[in-house]
This record gives sequence, structure tokens and C-alpha cells, in this order.
Amino acid sequence: MTSIKPTKVIAITGGKGGVGKTNVSVNLGVYLSSLGRKVMLLDADLGLANVDVMLGLKVHRNLKHVLAGECDLQDIVINGPSGLQIIPASSGTQRMAELSPAEHAGIIRAFSDLGQNLDYLLVDTSAGISDNVVSFTRAAQDVLLVVCDEPTSITDAYALMKVLNQDHQISRFKIVANMVRTPQEGRDIFAKLSMVTDKFLDVMLEYAGSVPFDENVRKAIKKQKPVLELFPRSPAAVAIKSLGKKVETWPIPMNASGHIEFFMERLVAQGAI
Repeated sequence: MTSIKPTKVIAITGGKGGVGKTNVSVNLGVYLSSLGRKVMLLDADLGLANVDVMLGLKVHRNLKHVLAGECDLQDIVINGPSGLQIIPASSGTQRMAELSPAEHAGIIRAFSDLGQNLDYLLVDTSAGISDNVVSFTRAAQDVLLVVCDEPTSITDAYALMKVLNQDHQISRFKIVANMVRTPQEGRDIFAKLSMVTDKFLDVMLEYAGSVPFDENVRKAIKKQKPVLELFPRSPAAVAIKSLGKKVETWPIPMNASGHIEFFMERLVAQGAI
């Protein structure tokens, strides 16, 4: 039997919208792909998908067609920059934003049937604390929480951690501060979050670093290109590369969490778990 290596699954989430979560997801995926890693990015903002728009990619079929039984997951994979593979979702479809837990589980389980080895699966969730966000986040091995220096961002990030911790027993979160004016501002945001979680939640936070506010990001988005590709030496691109180097050091847990997880059936079948 062909050996199937474990895939590192990282949910990238943010609590509130507008914190730059998808931009971090896309550029992190592009960077890891540029290292020669096999990386797939799942656009898990099912009703308001925008990864394909951000990259100017043409999509003919998406997760809506997979759920309808019209095609398999493998059939909708599209190729992005640096060999990044993307699983697109649909935009402007309320039905996709209101899937049942069983339908979310069906999408997660479908990844076990992908006929390829991946090093990374990045899951770009929607904003908020909906069933959609919870289902995909708890199916990952690591949760990367994107926050910025706004009271609503910190409040919503805390609310998401509270739900995931108290209702779903997720206790570890990695924090990246986005659009910061200085590195110290990033550390201050992390300190604010830590102070509140230490007081009220049983969680462990890890600071994954910060990404500076950078006009090049906006320029890249307007041109529908990753900032890493268009402005590889820009402050934001350098910071994403630094984050990517940290991600490369994160270990893959080899024990089951008790939740439905991405690629779990593969590993169980092979006796890895």
C-alpha cells in the first residue's frame, strides 16, 4: 500500500470580518508552495467565497456542485500562484452559508478521498462564530487567529475562543496580529488577548508574529495578485515569509482529538492513529 504522509491542517480564522484573514491565508499558502510544499487552500467562507476573486481565477465548479453530487472534490481543484491548489466555494448563495453539521462533516470527510499527498491544508474560514466556522476550525490541528488593533477584533477573537474552548474543548490558539504599525503594537495586541483569556478561559495562546500595515497589500489586492508575488520584498511579504517559517516548525499531532477531522479516515486506515 502506498504510504500516505500526514497533512498539516491549519484553520485560519478571525472572529470578525475585515481583519485580513483571507489575505494572510492566500499569501501564507503561496509562500509554503514556493518552498516546494504541496499546499491546498480551502475557501471555507461557503456563502461569501472570495479566494478566487482575490487571485483573479476563473471558477467553473465549486463546493456547491460537490454537495449537489454533480462532481467530486478533486474535480473542482484549481491551480493558483506558485502551484497553490485551491478548493473554491460559492459566493452569494445563502443555502451554502446555512449547511447542516452533517453537510459540514461530509465536506471534511471528502478530503480523505483526495488522491494526492498534501503537506498542508489551509482552511480560510468565514467571519463570526457560526456552525460553519466552528465545524471547520475544530476539524483542523492548529487554529491561527488573525487579529488587529481594534476593540471589536479583540472582543470577537475572544468570543470565538470562548465558544471553541468551552463548547468544543479546543485549548490551543496561535495568534497573528495583522496590519500593525509597529512590531510592539503586535505584541501589545497579544498581551491584551492573553490577559483576558488567562482570566476567564482555560486556553494556551502562542504568539505567531505580526504583519505590518502595508499599502502594497492593497495594491496587490486591486491587481488580484498575492503581495508575495507582486511585491516580494515589501514589509508585509517579508512578515508572511517569517510566519511561514514558523509554520514549518509546528509539529503534526498524531493523536485523534475526538472531533471529525480532515484526513482522519486516511490515517486510521493506515494505522497511523
